[in-house]
Amino acid sequence: MESAALIMDLEKRLPRKRFEHVLRVTETAKELAERFGVPACKAEQAALFHDIAKFMEPSDMRRLIEDNGEDVKLLSFHHELWHAAAGRIIAEQDFGVQDQDVLNAIRYHTTGRAGMSDLEKLIYIADLIEPGRDFPGITELRKAANLHLDEAMRACIVHSVLYLIDRNAAVFPDSIECYNEHVQRI
Repeated sequence: MESAALIMDLEKRLPRKRFEHVLRVTETAKELAERFGVPACKAEQAALFHDIAKFMEPSDMRRLIEDNGEDVKLLSFHHELWHAAAGRIIAEQDFGVQDQDVLNAIRYHTTGRAGMSDLEKLIYIADLIEPGRDFPGITELRKAANLHLDEAMRACIVHSVLYLIDRNAAVFPDSIECYNEHVQRI
């Protein structure tokens, strides 16, 4: 699917603020792709799809996850995480995306996981540091993204896990495994 057609589809599916976020993530992902030697076309595709399911009804996301072989333990965590798995399914089934790396980048952009590809890391990071984001620590995360992909991923997953812990929120096991992998590299 052409990017322009997908953008038109996203504009219909998403509220304006979320649509603008997706466009900023896409631009950030393309910049990071150029910096870190990842194919920009794959970064653009994954970034455009990353929040396609964000505003689906939880019951519809649940059905997609259950019916398509996704890890059902995801369903015992907050439904905010579900849109990544649902988005992967939509990209594959409704839009014909076949590139497993792109599909994984969509699937793991909320939780991360151990053994992420460079594209997966790039989308995770771009989603967190896009120019519209403003939270304590964002400057440090953006600086890390200017230096090294793995350092940026480490900083981002540490930030995300600490954010959840600070709020007494459950942390999905993939996030813990991603965190452990990146902090053990130091």
